[in-house]
Amino acid sequence: MTVAAAPLAVGACTAGPKSVAKQAEASPPSVTVTPADRTKNVPISAEVGTKVSNGKVTAVKLTDDKGNAVPAQPREDGSGWVPDRPLANSRTYTAEVTATGDSGKTATQKTTFTTMAKSTKPAVTSELYFRPNQTYGTAMPVVLGFDPPIPKEARADVQRRLFVKTDPPQPGTWSWVADGKQAEYRAPDRWKPGTKISVRSALQGLPIGKEAIGDSDRVATAKVGRQVTLDIDNGTKQMTVYEDGKVLKKIPVSLGKESTPTSSGTMVIMEKHEHTTFDTRGEPNGGYVVDVDDAQRLTWGGEFIHSAPWSEGEQGYTNTSHGCTNVSATAADWLMGVTQVGDLVTVRGTEVKLDQGNGFTAWNVSWDEFAKGSALPVPAGLKPTQSATPHPGAVAGGSAPAPAPSRSNSGG
Repeated sequence: MTVAAAPLAVGACTAGPKSVAKQAEASPPSVTVTPADRTKNVPISAEVGTKVSNGKVTAVKLTDDKGNAVPAQPREDGSGWVPDRPLANSRTYTAEVTATGDSGKTATQKTTFTTMAKSTKPAVTSELYFRPNQTYGTAMPVVLGFDPPIPKEARADVQRRLFVKTDPPQPGTWSWVADGKQAEYRAPDRWKPGTKISVRSALQGLPIGKEAIGDSDRVATAKVGRQVTLDIDNGTKQMTVYEDGKVLKKIPVSLGKESTPTSSGTMVIMEKHEHTTFDTRGEPNGGYVVDVDDAQRLTWGGEFIHSAPWSEGEQGYTNTSHGCTNVSATAADWLMGVTQVGDLVTVRGTEVKLDQGNGFTAWNVSWDEFAKGSALPVPAGLKPTQSATPHPGAVAGGSAPAPAPSRSNSGG
């Protein structure tokens, strides 16, 4: 009997896993949805979280308490669905999530939740420096400014609500300036000309830290134009202008004098003004008010490229400005017709270096250094195909060469 029982025992052990496997294959999917059913005081920034075993989400339906459908989009990682607009305060919503297993069986889970009343907490003001229906240069980062700054412990939650889509796809990452006043998004390489970039900063009602909320949802879609880059060399006192890797023109310049030097670094044209006024009253080394033509901002601190007919005799020879790049009236007018906001500008060989965050400084560091500033993991496969801080003549796309932060209109 003992001998006979042994084969039976062995048979039972080998049959068990097969039976369990068949049962697992036939098991319906299991769905967990957040917010949990009957949750109250949900932020209006809420999204529908989904967690599925033995299957995948095949349908999500979100409706308000009047039965109206609420459009939502899935996250790329499948972890949830984000409403296209913030939810309304003090309203009830129902989410119905359906998942389908490999066997074809389905499971549906419902949850009903109620949003919080309008918050009395102070709002963090955000400014999106990426305007709709514009054409930008190939180095234009998507830039958000914050006032007050975002504390480190809140940056991951904020970053998860910042969405960028590109067509054709050029994935990138967000990176935070150390003081939390600014976050910038770029890809490892400059944008390819013709790329369409769509941005949503979905921060309205988002809890930020313990004492604040996000102020607004902001959206913009723009496109990338031709590639123009400017290389400014203090050693030669010359600006070299490139288009698609080819030299268009060399322009004599006068940079900042010793007491007010121009910053060396890789920056981006931020604004363009046919006419503006530099008012430096109350600033160190300032005290003057002057009207200027054809001014292009490079830093929040007030460094511009601009027309300076008063220094044309020094341009190409001597630095006489208060930190700006002075060019002739003719050259400044020509540049205004060639450049775009978002064009790369590199200044070399001056006495001081550009501070990170003083302008759109996403290209002033290597890709690896930039990626370290992300509050969320960055995919390991994202790497530049060219120098992380490219030579001005390098062609975008990786081919070989051929609130807002405090701003100043000091100029000079």
